Amino acid sequence: MVTGDQTDPDDVRLRTGDPATWAAGVPGVAHALARCNDLMGVRRSVQTLRLLNQDGGFDCPGCAWPEPHPGDRSRVEFCENGAKAVAQEATRARVTSEFFAAHSVADLATRSEHWLGGQGRLVAPVYKAAGADHYTPISWDDAFAITATELNALKSPDEAAFYTSGRTSNEAAFLYQLFARSFGTNNLPDCSNMCHESSGVALTESIGVGKGSVTLEDLETADLVLVVGQNPGTNHPRMLSSLERCKRAGGSVVAVNPLPEAALLRFRNPQHVRGVLGRGTALADQFLQIRLGGDLALFQALSARLLAAEDARPGSVLDRAFIDRHTTGFEAFAAHARSHLSEAGVTAATGLRPAEIDELTNRVLAADRVIVCWAMGLTQHPAAVATIREVVNFLLLRGNIGRPGAGVCPVRGHSNVQGDRTMGISERMPQPFLDALGSEFGFTPPSRHGLDVVNTIRAMRDGRVAVFVAMGGNFVAATPDTAVTEAAMRRCRLTVQVSTTLNRSHAVTGERALILPTLGRTELDLRRAGPQRVSVEDSMGAVHASRGRLTPAGPDLRSEVAIICGLARATLDVPPGAAAPGRPVVDWASLAEDYRLIRAHIARVVPGFAGYEARLDEPGGFLLPHPPRDSRTFPTPSGRAAFSVNTVEIPRIPPGHLLLQTIRSHDQYNTTVYGLDDRYRGIHHGRRVVLVSPADLADLGIADGAGVDIVGVWSDGVERRAAGFRAVAYPTARRCAAAYFPETNVLVPLDSTARRSNTPTSKSILIRLENAATRPGTE
Repeated sequence: MVTGDQTDPDDVRLRTGDPATWAAGVPGVAHALARCNDLMGVRRSVQTLRLLNQDGGFDCPGCAWPEPHPGDRSRVEFCENGAKAVAQEATRARVTSEFFAAHSVADLATRSEHWLGGQGRLVAPVYKAAGADHYTPISWDDAFAITATELNALKSPDEAAFYTSGRTSNEAAFLYQLFARSFGTNNLPDCSNMCHESSGVALTESIGVGKGSVTLEDLETADLVLVVGQNPGTNHPRMLSSLERCKRAGGSVVAVNPLPEAALLRFRNPQHVRGVLGRGTALADQFLQIRLGGDLALFQALSARLLAAEDARPGSVLDRAFIDRHTTGFEAFAAHARSHLSEAGVTAATGLRPAEIDELTNRVLAADRVIVCWAMGLTQHPAAVATIREVVNFLLLRGNIGRPGAGVCPVRGHSNVQGDRTMGISERMPQPFLDALGSEFGFTPPSRHGLDVVNTIRAMRDGRVAVFVAMGGNFVAATPDTAVTEAAMRRCRLTVQVSTTLNRSHAVTGERALILPTLGRTELDLRRAGPQRVSVEDSMGAVHASRGRLTPAGPDLRSEVAIICGLARATLDVPPGAAAPGRPVVDWASLAEDYRLIRAHIARVVPGFAGYEARLDEPGGFLLPHPPRDSRTFPTPSGRAAFSVNTVEIPRIPPGHLLLQTIRSHDQYNTTVYGLDDRYRGIHHGRRVVLVSPADLADLGIADGAGVDIVGVWSDGVERRAAGFRAVAYPTARRCAAAYFPETNVLVPLDSTARRSNTPTSKSILIRLENAATRPGTE
């Protein structure tokens, strides 16, 4: 039996109440300022927040939502959760050598993410030797030497994996992938593998570019915005301001989600009088409470209705000129959409009444410009890629790609996760990128595809990867099948974590382990060439500079760029002009001191970055090219956007079972847990809850508030159990449930992944609930 039990002591005070019907407002400001004052103090909070997301300041280390043009930017261009992310990084608390002497690795493994992250900033490198149970101080040179020795002792470069989290800057990401490929491997798993990989695969197949096609201005001038499988109030709160501007310009918003989310019901913008003293803005004009996994059927049903409307009024519904000139596959798609799904099948898949879909269809027909936004609610299902291709089909029918106010909008979750991919952080970069990289640095990069996140875990489990290096993030907490992942990590000979604060990945280690502390976004990066700036790419393909200003948390901290260059010099051991056979000539020492040199390399390797340095000086930075958006040019094999034929699979939920999705609370960002409240959902002082429809609880014979274990059901027969939860009656879609990650990642089977993208299916977990009072061994 596989168990996952990391109960926070504060869960004993757990209480629940009614979910909120609006978001933000004065309470959002109060919570943000209280958190900042607690961790940073008043003076440091003011000094820091005034620079957050400002031109000439630093980019938020939280989400990747874009900023308006500097001339349109508020002086307070941040949200509650952005302020919490900054406070976590700029905290006055420090993790010292005395802390590591007092707390063994075994002790750290018993602690919650909330406790670990709350200990403060890491300020000096530490090392856990083989057989030891404590981290001890180590010099940077010795840390680099240990890593280099282990890497160079591998039988093959492919026995190493180099993971990246989204916070990494463009400059650091470019050097990191250069280091890995110079070493000889494409094993570059990243956090995109667990979130928007499905979007990238589907969009590349459909329109030729794996990124969204809209700008902030498009979103704010659209006639209709569909927000699907996304909770912007918690995950991308600044998006609410854009949706509010869309509404005030006459647009409509429709929310499609298994859960009613407070922010989409009503937004009280704390920067406007109406948001403080008034009722704010009702954002969603229609809420479709869809069942988990029903989105593919919904969009296919919408397309079928549009086709029927065109049949009834030829020439008045579809954009035939666009379809004929810019697309392929329409006839096959149309034939499939007209005949594949019955109305009963749509209802079974979606849980929606035909009248609800008809109402949405009428909104679509009345809208000239339509945008579809989505996040993990679409990307973490078995049919995620097919679902997103179906979204594209729906938009192509009326020419809603490649013109103002219309397009696809996958909302990236982590700051610069999209930029990292642009810089080459991927296990399977296109050959033209590898050719350009090789030409720039005089070597032949490996062409064999590397390992993504899921395959990296399998390789560590099977002994095929022995060294794991992580540039940020919290790998063991973010990934699926917790017990399997942790056992795999412990099989490694060496694990290296580049981090700002403690997390569970520091407590689940290889035989030997290093923690290398790095500067945060908020901090001054002073090198011999002077203060350095880095750059990031937001969720809509805009690149801008970020420059920290705070005094670093400790004198021994190094930037990500400096750490990568130190690792590369120690491992590759190639001075300029004396490259070993097959390895590039790279002046790592100079790159570590002057990031302009890195950007000069990027400008010659990565498309769209010509004139990089000068363009960063432009107010607000610059927008990367996107052929479908810019010129209705589609870089697909046919040169056209591709309609696709996708088969709807209705999730099968046996009697006595539910389909679970993992979600974030409002007091967390990814795996970082700031606090134990989720006030918009009425959850306070705890996290081990499972949200279930009152009708489903009644059918299961489980009382609201009862203690339960969540038991995963998967074809391998392994019992995956998340113990010690409280069942909470909540207005979810029927036969669906929700619980927070990372606590419930233990339930996600490693082999349950989205077809084509290999993304873990964290929004499609078959479970049953067991009353804790009847669990074997419970008195």
